[in-house]
Amino acid sequence: MKKYNEKTEVLEKIADSITSWIGSIQSLIVHTLLFLTSFLLPMLNIVDFDKMLLILTTVLSLEAIYLAIFIQMSVNKSHEKIEDIQEDIEDIQEDIEEISEDIEEISEDIEEINEDIEDIQEDIEEISEDIEEINEDEDEEDHNERAKNVILKSNVNSNKNEIKALKDIISQLQGEIDQLKKEDK
Repeated sequence: MKKYNEKTEVLEKIADSITSWIGSIQSLIVHTLLFLTSFLLPMLNIVDFDKMLLILTTVLSLEAIYLAIFIQMSVNKSHEKIEDIQEDIEDIQEDIEEISEDIEEISEDIEEINEDIEDIQEDIEEISEDIEEINEDEDEEDHNERAKNVILKSNVNSNKNEIKALKDIISQLQGEIDQLKKEDK
């Protein structure tokens, strides 16, 4: 089977080479020269005209048969390639459909992520507002505490002054009591 495939491949390459050569300028020149030579031979009385036409017709018929076979082989090969390409196109279309579905899913996921991001941003804004309120409350508490401390200090100073005044009064009264006691004795 392997040898058959190798022989077939060699024949296909030969057929492809002949088919491409037939469609070339060189083939046109060779055929033109052969036809000219064929018609010149009877004119030069080298070959009889009828014999030349018989041989030329036979050669051209055989050439036409082989060319038809080679061309059909090329067409068949091209058809196989086209079928392979069609299968590849179908595979690609299936892949494109799968990719489209994946893209749709990704788009949906992106939309969900965007919604989640918006929710998170709203939560962050709320948390920021709460932090600001807490800071303001702390500032107010700090202010209130400072005010209390100032009032307390002020009261302490007042009380100290009153206590000092009371001590002075007590000292005075003590002095007066001591004087009264001296006078009574």
